[in-house]
Amino acid sequence: MVARLSLLDRFLPVWIIVAMALGLLLGRLVPGIDETLEAVEVGSVSLPIAIGLLLMMYPVLAKVRYTETSRVTGDRKLLLSSLVLNWVLGPALMFALAWLLLPDLPEYRTGLIIVGLARCIAMVLIWNDLACGDREAAAVLVAINSVFQIVAFAALGWFYLQTLPGWLGLATTSAEFSVGAIAISVLVFLGIPLVAGFLTRLVGERTKGREWYEGRFLPKIGPVALYGLLFTIVMLFALQGDAITSQPWDVARIALPLLAYFVLMFSLSWVVGARLGLGYAKTSTLAFTAAGNNFELAIAVAIGTFGVTSGQALAGVVGPLIEVPVLVALVYVALWLRDRPGHRATDPTTTPGAP
Repeated sequence: MVARLSLLDRFLPVWIIVAMALGLLLGRLVPGIDETLEAVEVGSVSLPIAIGLLLMMYPVLAKVRYTETSRVTGDRKLLLSSLVLNWVLGPALMFALAWLLLPDLPEYRTGLIIVGLARCIAMVLIWNDLACGDREAAAVLVAINSVFQIVAFAALGWFYLQTLPGWLGLATTSAEFSVGAIAISVLVFLGIPLVAGFLTRLVGERTKGREWYEGRFLPKIGPVALYGLLFTIVMLFALQGDAITSQPWDVARIALPLLAYFVLMFSLSWVVGARLGLGYAKTSTLAFTAAGNNFELAIAVAIGTFGVTSGQALAGVVGPLIEVPVLVALVYVALWLRDRPGHRATDPTTTPGAP
């Protein structure tokens, strides 16, 4: 199986580490690169990063068999468990870890809480695809998270920064969230690639048939997703490379609760999926959609509310620094678990994918 993989797929963790290092070096050594990258924005996100995200998401969404999403929407166990994990457990866990591990650093603590509120709608599709998760389930869960993100983000921010700390006798933080900016971000970074992917499959299957579309067309555009991922990582880390490399101890303090969060969310979600008997593909999708976070939105909100040089913004930037390598590692954990008892690769819901 490994021998059949392309050079890009086979050494993806290496390329990701190289992309992170290159971005950090650019951000540290090239004066004014952050201002250049932020000169033009799309939905409160730097234009180069926006382009990378769209390139990253389009091929994955073009792989989705949209005619089969009805089997996902009818799976109440999957939908309900995803909602609880993403919008009840996730924010609560990040709140607890932030206060437990950063009690003396209020700015970083607030930034982490914001990260916990921003549920993933972009990179999770890549991690799910690499782990051979259920693509249709991922598309549906990401769409649901997007709706909840628009509706619930501001309310949950008020609850976890103002109300709950007040109840517990802890310090409170004032923050304003633009619902309009969140809606635009969701529409741009999910809406555009989702419509493009749907139309591509619709036209491709009607003109050439499913066998040609999945056997010839999808393999040609598949690498674009990983190129988009690597480009996004380089741009993201170049944008904040100086902030990360100039405060190594602060980065280490922020990294600890993030590491605990990603591992705990993935593990708890996997246990839930296994206990519910969802099968490997849906369990994998459930775990990655719960563990991942929308760092683009978290960074944009932190910068817009507290400023680009704030501790809250730095906490948001450290998010992908930890999330990317950890979730890549968890992809391999998921693939290892696929052949364990109760998660055999013969699971009928498993969607073939890479690696």
